[in-house]
Amino acid sequence: MRNKLPDRALSKQQQKWRDLVVGVDEKIPLENGRLVKGINFDNAATTPPFKSALRAIQDFAPWYSSVGRGKGYKSERSTEMIERARLDMLHFVGGKESEHEVVFTKNSTESINLLSHLVHQTTPKRYILASEMEHVSNDLPWRNYFEVEYIAVDADGQIRLEDLKAKLAALQGQVALVTITGASNVTGCINPIYEAAELTHQYGAKIHIDAAQLAPHEPIYMNRLNAAENPDFLSFTGHKLYAPFGTGVLIVGSSEFLKAGPLLQGGGTVQIATKSSMDWRNTPERFEGGTPNVMGIIALQAAIRTLQQMNMATIVDYEKQIIHYALDKLRSIDGITLFGASTDNRPRVSVFSFAMDGIHHQVLAHFLASEYGISVRAGFFCAYSYVQKLLQLSDERMEEIRKDSGIPAPGLVRISLSFYNTFAEVDQLADALRKISSNKEFYAEKYKDVPKGICGR
Repeated sequence: MRNKLPDRALSKQQQKWRDLVVGVDEKIPLENGRLVKGINFDNAATTPPFKSALRAIQDFAPWYSSVGRGKGYKSERSTEMIERARLDMLHFVGGKESEHEVVFTKNSTESINLLSHLVHQTTPKRYILASEMEHVSNDLPWRNYFEVEYIAVDADGQIRLEDLKAKLAALQGQVALVTITGASNVTGCINPIYEAAELTHQYGAKIHIDAAQLAPHEPIYMNRLNAAENPDFLSFTGHKLYAPFGTGVLIVGSSEFLKAGPLLQGGGTVQIATKSSMDWRNTPERFEGGTPNVMGIIALQAAIRTLQQMNMATIVDYEKQIIHYALDKLRSIDGITLFGASTDNRPRVSVFSFAMDGIHHQVLAHFLASEYGISVRAGFFCAYSYVQKLLQLSDERMEEIRKDSGIPAPGLVRISLSFYNTFAEVDQLADALRKISSNKEFYAEKYKDVPKGICGR
């Protein structure tokens, strides 16, 4: 029997963790007007903020000023805080000050667009290898400049290293970059990123890890004992790390893009600009056009420090317990199909998706929210090709769905858990799913007007 906390009871550690997070005990209205404590199982989209992140904003606010060029005390202090935050971001993922630079962006989407722009300027190679499981933010930006080939994934949702090797061999010398997610935002499956890095480097290519889903759940090491396993580039985002205010991070090699121009040109990116010439600033400022989001950076720094104080290993252990508990609960419910690793031994973060026979996924999500106060996500989760593969939908069927908004779109319901979620909350989810499972016709009719297009449109 798995080691778990008693059902519907909180340990002192769990209560202490919940006390770190804003809003976890807030009451929300149900469809019938009754107020209940909301349950958030949509952490893969956005996590609630840490109280420490909000305190850091409040504490820093009196000292907030211009960054980088001002000579006043507050300006110099703001600049110092930004530079200190870069070191904290780097240490969080095991990077080295002598080898890496931290570039601040708005989010992971901007980070990857920036990386695509920079790689395009610095290599004549034509191909990018992405995986079939990527979020569109780690797919579409590469299409602007490169031809994208897709690495196959296995039945458990991990990239197939043998397919990566085959594609690297077939395109020998033509691959600019391999770019893969650290963990799937659909199934939670963790990719073998260090093995993929070693393989990529054997064929003379570089690798980027989209760590948006991995960083909140697992420690990351950019500086391994075996240097061939080191990721070359890494991106992650604050709004999935308990920090609001729109801050992303892109980590690159210190000498990687010395001759590349910025994606956003303007204030902060140049040393001097005349009518006929300009001199770019050094990395990372060259790639951070405009006034930086100082408050967002401070919030992310505080959130990362809180995670480190909690101990990532302890978070990993608890989230493994609660994800397996949730999977066991849902396996016992008639009509539910789970999507993810086929065995509990495969590495995964606390994210999974499911479908219920006879109930549209948007109806199911609406039912959970309106009758139980349980927030989930339903649809394709911006990983259209991956969900298409999981649901075994043909390209022709996907085209029909894309062109005809009247067709009820297929999709899944996603559960994404965090350290602050409880076993009792999982029990409430299971109770709700049993209720709708035993009354499918009633609820299908009750919620027949719920929009059933792509992503609920």
